[in-house]
Amino acid sequence: MINVNEYFDGNVKSIGYENAEGKSSVGVMEPGEYTFGTGKPEIMTVVEGEMTVKLPGESEWKTFKTGEYYNVPGNSSFDLKIPVQTAYLCQYR
Repeated sequence: MINVNEYFDGNVKSIGYENAEGKSSVGVMEPGEYTFGTGKPEIMTVVEGEMTVKLPGESEWKTFKTGEYYNVPGNSSFDLKIPVQTAYLCQYR
C-alpha cells in the first residue's frame, strides 16, 4: 500500500511504502526549519540537496549532503535546517 503524507503546511511531502525490509518513505522538503518525532529508529538518506541536523542528545548541528545518511533513535525528536529544496529517503528500522 502506498501512503501520501504532507507536513508543515505542505512544505514537506512524502510517499510511504513497505517492502521486505520494512517501511520507508521518499519525499521532498522545502527550505525551512522543522522538528520531527520518531516512533521507530530511522535511517535518513539525503537523495539530493542538504540537511543540517541536530540529533537527540547532541549539542552540535551537522550537515549531510547528497548521498550521505544519518541514524535517528526511536522514540525521539530531531531538528532540521533545510537550506535548499531537498529530497530524502527515510527507512524505518
